[in-house]
Amino acid sequence: METDIADELDRQLIHALQLDGRAPFSRLAEALGVSDQTVARRYRRLRSADRVRVVAAPPANHYGHGRWMLRLRCAPGAAPTVATALARRPDTAWVQIVSNGTEVQCITRARVPDETTELLLDHLPRTGRVLDVAAYSLLHTFYGSPGRIRLLDALPPDNAQLLGPEPDITGTGLPHCAPDDLRLLDVLAADGRIGLADLATATGWSVSTVRRRIDLLRATGALHFYTEFDLSYLGYTAETRLWASVSPAHLEATGTALASYPGICFVAATSGPTNLTATLVCKDTHEIYRYLTSEVAALPAITHLETTPVLRTFKRLSRLLG
Repeated sequence: METDIADELDRQLIHALQLDGRAPFSRLAEALGVSDQTVARRYRRLRSADRVRVVAAPPANHYGHGRWMLRLRCAPGAAPTVATALARRPDTAWVQIVSNGTEVQCITRARVPDETTELLLDHLPRTGRVLDVAAYSLLHTFYGSPGRIRLLDALPPDNAQLLGPEPDITGTGLPHCAPDDLRLLDVLAADGRIGLADLATATGWSVSTVRRRIDLLRATGALHFYTEFDLSYLGYTAETRLWASVSPAHLEATGTALASYPGICFVAATSGPTNLTATLVCKDTHEIYRYLTSEVAALPAITHLETTPVLRTFKRLSRLLG
């Protein structure tokens, strides 16, 4: 019978997939100390229930053409319609309704130079239901994977090492993917564990070409595999975004300090009236309060802080939610 909370083996499997989303079941089984069949059965159950999904994307700082955080203030009752429209776009991620239910926040990502201007000026929802739009350019990411939360340390360190070190998801100076790679990325964005033969069919390449190209993109840091999972299934029911103002002289140190907290899954420096944003995941609102009054309170360079609790997520990195 399906349970509402993950058991220890499910937590370990999700942790292992965070370390290497394309690891074969045999390697995952070695790290977990169980059989290949057990891992395969567990993964397929989690996948069919939409508890877990492995997706591929360039790392957080790879979108040199532009990444923006948008805040859309909507008329009462209009936020779900606006969020649904944004979630259907291929260039959006993490579309969420926050605060009192009248604000939609999302991240936009441009893959070619002209997309940023077109998105911001031409493609945003044009309706009287959107009362105001604020766009924050994401200038630098300190830590950036909603699919990698450090507090999920279910595997013992020696077992985790079998899957390699934690991936670098904030690399800079990364090579851009070639235009032909976009076909590959589009398929991997839907299912990061899709087999090589199916990838070859989808791209029109040979299996050897697909394998070689994935290996090269991963080796150069231009492609990472992320594990998206149902936070509530792991017992985390409270999520909020922080918007902070920090003096430029202390921005690097403050962003780095925020990124070290286990419950933080995203931290970035931005343009705009606030210059630092972070996403915090906790077990409940009491834990958020403790974090704000201890961890954040210990950062004196923060002169202003706004919190926007997440009420509903319409889209994760690439997956629309029902």
